[in-house]
Amino acid sequence: MSRKYKFHNKEGLYFVSFATVYWLDIFVRRIYCDIFVDCLTYCTKNLGLELHCWCIMTSHVHLIFSAKNNNPDKLLGRIKEYTSKQIVKAIKENGKESRKEWLLWMFKRAGSKSSNVTEYQFWQHNNQPIELWSAEVIEQKANYLHENPVVAGYVNEAWHWKYSSAIDYSGGKGLIELNEL
Repeated sequence: MSRKYKFHNKEGLYFVSFATVYWLDIFVRRIYCDIFVDCLTYCTKNLGLELHCWCIMTSHVHLIFSAKNNNPDKLLGRIKEYTSKQIVKAIKENGKESRKEWLLWMFKRAGSKSSNVTEYQFWQHNNQPIELWSAEVIEQKANYLHENPVVAGYVNEAWHWKYSSAIDYSGGKGLIELNEL
């Protein structure tokens, strides 16, 4: 079975989650979260990403998005490729990263088990996008995405989580310009 993302309706609205290899808690450091936020911001301004909801958790990311250029598979591939390279580079260069050697070893270990990775594998491959086809399903996925930090016990209110679009849906202004649902 192919591990490649399957976007059957190129014009569709999709919910997708993707996790770091071995569910490593990478996004516990602001620097790595900011790399991901900067990437999403760039993609919304330059590559046709229509971002509707997002949330960065410690080991995974959730997005609800569509693609202006009807290329959601390529767009998601670019996001994952860019963030993996930039975050691994930041880990290598971060003199304050106490887990540096271990993290790089884990990425290298994951990469050695993958036929399409040359050195470090940052993201897991086995993900499936879910096309959102009704208002009810869209609301369910948006609520799930925004409530993730609450369920995990990190915050009491979804809009308190900095690396999420929950604040945008609560009357505030978040880190990334959105195409609200």
